[in-house]
Amino acid sequence: MLTMADDYPIHQMPEPIAYSGTDRNFYDRYWFNGFEPDGSLFFLIGMGIYPHLNVIDCSISILVDGKQHCLRGSRILEDRMDMSVGPMKIDVVKPLWTLRFIAEEKDGIAADLTITGRAFPIEEPRFMRRVGTRAFMDYTRLTQNGRYSGWIEVDGVRTAVDGFVGTRDRSWGVRPIGARDPQEPVPPVPPQFFWLWSPCNFADGSFFFHTNDDELGRPWNRRAVWLEDGGHEEAFGGFAQSSCAIRWKSGTRHVASASLDLGEGGSVSIEPQTEFFMLGLGYTHPTWGHGHNQGELKVEREDFVLADIDRRMPHHLHVQALSRVTYVDGQGRTRVGRGVFEQLAIGPHAPSGFASILDLAP
Repeated sequence: MLTMADDYPIHQMPEPIAYSGTDRNFYDRYWFNGFEPDGSLFFLIGMGIYPHLNVIDCSISILVDGKQHCLRGSRILEDRMDMSVGPMKIDVVKPLWTLRFIAEEKDGIAADLTITGRAFPIEEPRFMRRVGTRAFMDYTRLTQNGRYSGWIEVDGVRTAVDGFVGTRDRSWGVRPIGARDPQEPVPPVPPQFFWLWSPCNFADGSFFFHTNDDELGRPWNRRAVWLEDGGHEEAFGGFAQSSCAIRWKSGTRHVASASLDLGEGGSVSIEPQTEFFMLGLGYTHPTWGHGHNQGELKVEREDFVLADIDRRMPHHLHVQALSRVTYVDGQGRTRVGRGVFEQLAIGPHAPSGFASILDLAP
């Protein structure tokens, strides 16, 4: 099973690159977001490669005027070096610094977007989580804020993205993909997953925070980092402590506001303004879930209006909220910027008052 990748010195085991260990849930993923400074246009892009399932999928979703416009594609993988799905493709222009996404016009959506990093990517702590004795997640992710150039087009309206900022990440490892495992863990374990992630852009640097909490609110993966433009995380190392207080929107599991306490490092307040539903990129989508077999090649557009969405439905819990962010550092200096606040809360979370799988904030 030799492919183009085998001519590069990137092997991690005595196997062709087509084989990624033995876990069928292994994945390799590219992900991007970008937004206009005033928040009037917000886009997200995702591409997933699933070697054991022999599937690659890609999507772009653009939020403008209260509507998400989504273009998704999936095909048989065959070769991991071919990072294209129908009209969409990703080029690594300069590894760890510059990447390009191209979508040739299809069903009214097109794009040519290049992101260049503001600083060297950070490496988030390895994500390892078991459900009972079964590995649920085991992956590594790098995250990088950047500036965009190029354009994006929806139904004949083209918008230049020069001046947009945003975030891109790369993750690889194991997490649930494709068809659900028909054999549940024993004894049964009630579903629980609590995730907050907030990459933020300021004029002179970037702030990153994330947490995975268990049902009691204890973090099993948490980190907060400040990174100046052109910097490297090794020169900073992250804040020694961080905690997060959430105010939830009544009748939902979506955040109204959040405050981060960084101890001697200062504080961050987050004010969500516009929510993007991750369903647009296939997350929890009933048809376009990541890694599902769509056949040899399938490309499809879907639009939905945010005002029509029932936020109580499980597949609408996962959002990224474009937010106003205020950072007061340890010296009392105030910075105001913009970022996203990703949220997914399923099951109990004692600090939030959630006691069952889908109870809502009062």
